[in-house]
Amino acid sequence: MSGDGANSSDTGLNSNPYGSTVEIFSDESVLKEDWQPEKLPEREKELDEIRNALAPATRGVNAHNLFLYGKTGQGKTVAIDHELDLLNEYANSQDDLELSVIKTSANNQSTSYQLAAHLIKEIRDGSKKPSGIDQQSMFDLLYDELRDLNETIIIVIDEIDSIGSNDDLLYELPRARKNGHLEDQWISVIGISNDLEFRDNLSPKVKDSLYDSEIEFAPYNANQLTSILERRAERAFIDGVLDGDVIPLCSAFAAQDEGSARQAIRLLYKAGELALNNDDEVINESHVREAREILERKRIEEGMRSLTTQDQLALLSVVALEIEEETPARTRQVYQKYKDIATILDSNQLVERRVRDHLQSLGMQGFLIAETRNRGIQGGSHYRFEVKTDLEATLDILGEDNRIDGVVDDLVDIATAKQLL
Repeated sequence: MSGDGANSSDTGLNSNPYGSTVEIFSDESVLKEDWQPEKLPEREKELDEIRNALAPATRGVNAHNLFLYGKTGQGKTVAIDHELDLLNEYANSQDDLELSVIKTSANNQSTSYQLAAHLIKEIRDGSKKPSGIDQQSMFDLLYDELRDLNETIIIVIDEIDSIGSNDDLLYELPRARKNGHLEDQWISVIGISNDLEFRDNLSPKVKDSLYDSEIEFAPYNANQLTSILERRAERAFIDGVLDGDVIPLCSAFAAQDEGSARQAIRLLYKAGELALNNDDEVINESHVREAREILERKRIEEGMRSLTTQDQLALLSVVALEIEEETPARTRQVYQKYKDIATILDSNQLVERRVRDHLQSLGMQGFLIAETRNRGIQGGSHYRFEVKTDLEATLDILGEDNRIDGVVDDLVDIATAKQLL
């Protein structure tokens, strides 16, 4: 028995592996996605516009319907939460303003029927969604729930673009009082979307009904991202652990990509974790660059593993042209390569227009750069495509699918011979 004790001591089994010899973070929660900043100085203009849209609620009528749009990580949800918190605070201080705010996400709610059922569930504090009734009955059930809320109702729908073209509810809700479904309540809808084209695809009646005010959240620039990171870093890290070039580098990487504060914060957080895990006392440029590679690969992996076969073929076509150093390539050129690959794989072949749709979708997802070029004085325009993600990581992940791994292996051999990998 004594021998066992000696062995465990010698091999370090009594030590706790969760201890660290260095200190990096003072308040790690500041770098989490759910942390709510007190101030948003980079979005003062947008906050003023939101405030002006909500202000009528303080004067005894409904707030303006509002649509916020911009790419992910631009502060849309944080901004609306900030202003609604202030509005709630004001309402609680007044005797004549009774406010109900319903926040939900339309993610996975692809029809008006599903969104109405989801809103009913939210109002009922998470009880089971109603089902088995027709759409109008579902809307009527939603109005019944709304009648039990306060006089002023604001419904916030994040990812509102998920509802697609089935947008009847977006027409009905802002007109609920006018159409006699509600008598004592004022109701307003705030939609939030990362899809910059969603508003253009809505029916004209919904645009007329929903868009009292529109606010675009443009991508942050490097200076703005630096300010955001500096405020968080001051609270998140122990004094002296950040090299001077860490925050500017995180900001530059994020600004060059999507201008996303979320991306910049994730990068800074991951760099801190890498330093901590390596028992490094200072976070430096090498940690940022390693963090970028890790996060980029993770993003590529998550996205590519959800691609359809036709998405994969379209992406492979551009990858092949990239290896052949023939990008940016026009749609016709990509389509010819697509047909070659589809023939090798004995796969169904789409017409050129459908392949272009897949290419544009891959551009929206961040796998390709899809640029529109004008033809000059003759008029018209065309698309040009090139690979946006890391070539080696892209080939590695695509090669995991045994349906296309033979073609991927051939491309890897060519790229290796050309010293592209």
